[in-house]
Amino acid sequence: MPKGAPSPDPVREVRLWDPFLRGFHWALAFFVTASWCLGQFGPAKMTLHFWCGYVVIGLLLFRLVWGFVGPAPARFSHFLRGPGAVAGYLRGLMLREPSYWPGHNPLGALSVIAMLAVLAAQVSSGLISDPDDYINVGPLASYVSSSTRSKAVGWHEFGANVILILVLLHVAVILFYRFWKREDLVRPMLNGRKQVRDR
Repeated sequence: MPKGAPSPDPVREVRLWDPFLRGFHWALAFFVTASWCLGQFGPAKMTLHFWCGYVVIGLLLFRLVWGFVGPAPARFSHFLRGPGAVAGYLRGLMLREPSYWPGHNPLGALSVIAMLAVLAAQVSSGLISDPDDYINVGPLASYVSSSTRSKAVGWHEFGANVILILVLLHVAVILFYRFWKREDLVRPMLNGRKQVRDR
């Protein structure tokens, strides 16, 4: 640090992620993975796949509500930032030091919204899909046109590929932070505590 430059704010450990948010995170990871695997490799009758999807719907509804009434770090208003904040964060992204960000950083916030939006679209397409096998028909398929039911099958298959890409990208970012920026993003999602610097 140059002589005379102001010292950065001190780093402190805070309780960041509440138990409900942490439980949501790991439950979503489990049921999305299970649902994807069942869809790709599971039995022809997709009963378990459907039930995993129903659990994901419940989890998404919880996250939507928790994004407005949960503790401050879980609220959308706490971590959604404008383009300027995202650009500013990107400028320091390659620095080989922890970000000490108090919650989701501006870039991570975009990934949260992207994942929630894609999962919402995925379960929606699953609910109205009709693959014409008379077995794995979505429970709401009868409420849409036959054309929409058929197209939803393709949307659901495409969505599965998008989810796989997002999950792999999520894991890659965690590894990047762990080994390049020397910041562990997994432990705070286990114990709720994180090293942060006030901004």
